[in-house]
Formats: sequence, C-alpha cells, structure tokens
Amino acid sequence: MADMPMDMDMMNECMESMSSCSTACTMCASACMGEDMAACRDMCMDMAEMADCCMRMMMRPAGCDTDVMMQMMKTCMMMGKACSAECMKHADMMDMCRYCAMACDAMCAQCDAMMAKMAH
Repeated sequence: MADMPMDMDMMNECMESMSSCSTACTMCASACMGEDMAACRDMCMDMAEMADCCMRMMMRPAGCDTDVMMQMMKTCMMMGKACSAECMKHADMMDMCRYCAMACDAMCAQCDAMMAKMAH
C-alpha cells in the first residue's frame, strides 16, 4: 500500500464539498418530477452515492492506497461534471438544478486541488 500524504485541512474541505454535493444532488433528485426529468433525477442520485462513497474512503486515509484514491476522485469528478452538465439543462427553470450544478462544480474543483496536492 502506497503512503498517502494528505493535507488534513484540504482533505476536510474536500470531504465537506462531497457532502454538500451529495446533499444538493439528493435534493435535486427529489425535485425532479415527471418522465422528462428522469435522466436528471437518476444522474443526481448516482452522483450523491458516488460522493458519499468517495467521502467515506477519505475518512480512512491510513487504509487507502494513493493510486486508488486518485482514481476514485477522478471518477467522482467525471460524474460530477456529467451531473452538472445535465442539471444545467434545467437550471433556468429549476433552482435546485442550478444549486446542484454549482455543488458538483465546487466538489470537482476541491477534488482537483486535492489531487494536485497529493501528486507532490
């Protein structure tokens, strides 16, 4: 298992952004009614679960392999970008979609900063 040098403050900020993203995605999914919003609803629920999973992994830094954590964060970011793009399709008519997209974007930025720090 590779050593995982972590800036604990940055890790906490990253986990907080994942928690906020998960909450915003769950709320957005609940607000997405009707078949025309099915893709958005499903994407938001998947993103909420992905953010929760990544956050739980970060809570156990001593048991994580750096490469595995980096791949998990990359996957979380990829899903966050897709969720944000889907929500932005509805952002002009649904505030929750706009908030969800913003939370996904913030989570992606925090993951990116965390990965940059881990790479050094």
